Amino acid sequence: MQPESEHVAIVGDGQMALVLSDVLATRGIAATMVSPFADSAARLASTRTSERLPGFRIPDALRVTSDPALLADATLVVCAIPTQFIRPTFARMAGALPAGVPLVSIAKGIEVESFRLPCDILVEVCGARGIAALSGPTIAAELARRLPAVLVAASADQELTSRVQAAFTSPWTKVYRSGDLVGVELAGACKNVIAIAAGVADGMGLGTNAKSALLARGLAEIARIGVALGGKVETFFGVAGAGDLATTCFAPEGRNRSFGERLGRGEKVADALSSTISVVEGVPTARALVRIAREHGVELPICEAVSAMVFDGLDPHEALGQLMRRATTTERIG
Repeated sequence: MQPESEHVAIVGDGQMALVLSDVLATRGIAATMVSPFADSAARLASTRTSERLPGFRIPDALRVTSDPALLADATLVVCAIPTQFIRPTFARMAGALPAGVPLVSIAKGIEVESFRLPCDILVEVCGARGIAALSGPTIAAELARRLPAVLVAASADQELTSRVQAAFTSPWTKVYRSGDLVGVELAGACKNVIAIAAGVADGMGLGTNAKSALLARGLAEIARIGVALGGKVETFFGVAGAGDLATTCFAPEGRNRSFGERLGRGEKVADALSSTISVVEGVPTARALVRIAREHGVELPICEAVSAMVFDGLDPHEALGQLMRRATTTERIG
């Protein structure tokens, strides 16, 4: 299918949904944004702006609605809903989805109750159909300014990855293809947890040496659990792995890093979470990831420290001490 013949429906009205609508408009691809909230849809349709992304204006050509019935003429549906809310949102909308229309997830996380990845959730709720993930180092504020970015479209269906690649390639976005759907989704989920740890390091003023070491060992943890769950090791050292991890851990706008920084400065978890209107995906993912790792006998000391800080009240200084007191062995990835 040629890109200009696609009609892309984006379910969600968060930052990435907004900036991807700009990519589609530039390509001349028809697009509809379906917000889960009627008041948000009405406000966005009227003002063409969102408090989620100040200074950014959505394209005039973008149709904005909260009515799932407008999914009926979509040829490609993008899930831009935070992971923990995918199941209830798409359960309400599944009946409006045309049969066989592929779904593309841009969510990054693990459902805390079921341990399911976003694409797994979508298939469970919407039935068997083409499924793909679109991921990579993509800070929305930079995409809003049309700064260059690279993404990865992952699916077992090569034709679908080619369609996603064609739809979301623009003068400022380059899209690679991958057959490792599990690896790409796990990389996107796990990096949010490491980003919280990186933010804690920033908040505690631990310096560049410590933060760089944390990223290196965090990447090793991501690769370790990713391979154990069926991902390919090379995925975790590519754009969707190392690339996304670096962006999330260093970008000032990163919500997971910013949340961790507040913890490192001594803020309470509830206060740090309430200071942002965006979902901090790394928080529920940390709990899910630790449980999965224990079931598979995989050691994730940094992720365990993050989970303990967020859910068990572990002091960041004690968490650092525990990590530093771990026995030193030969460095390894697997």
